[in-house]
Amino acid sequence: VARRLSLRKHPECHSMAGGQAIEHLAQTGNQELLTFPLPMQQYRNCDFSFSGLQNLVNNAIVQKEKEEGIQEGEILSCVKDVAAAVQHAVAVHIIQRTYRAMLFCIKNSILTSKNATLVVSGGVASNQYIREGLQKLADANNFALLCPPPRLCTDNGVMIAWNGIERLRAGLGVLHSTDGIRYEPK
Repeated sequence: VARRLSLRKHPECHSMAGGQAIEHLAQTGNQELLTFPLPMQQYRNCDFSFSGLQNLVNNAIVQKEKEEGIQEGEILSCVKDVAAAVQHAVAVHIIQRTYRAMLFCIKNSILTSKNATLVVSGGVASNQYIREGLQKLADANNFALLCPPPRLCTDNGVMIAWNGIERLRAGLGVLHSTDGIRYEPK
């Protein structure tokens, strides 16, 4: 969403990562000026998906660009409101699915409600809006919430690479020949 909104061109966000820019702009945006339906409402499970939301957001951006008479790549006048609405929809989706997972774990005796802990890490855990929502969820369900400090909440690419190094050192699950493997970009 940050890339589609061209937030690198925004004077307040030029040096920020995408998620950080969305969070920054959302602080002064009005999330109620745009509403996005929550993803996967028809599925009563714990799965996450943001692809449907991404399509809805993209369509809304296209519509706003037409209304404002601007080209793709220019900054919308309502960019803060779009950021706030997107952040809110993402947070509610995460909170709703996490709540289902918590209930599932308790119902199936995977966790007891006594001393239950919700751990949130990775890039999403650096977003204070999402963190606050998860804190309220944890408090309401007698869960402790553990989040690393934001400076340690980085993208999991480093964790994946580290896992690869450890697997290589241990000789586990490492391909020594790439013959027959087809690589393609997204």
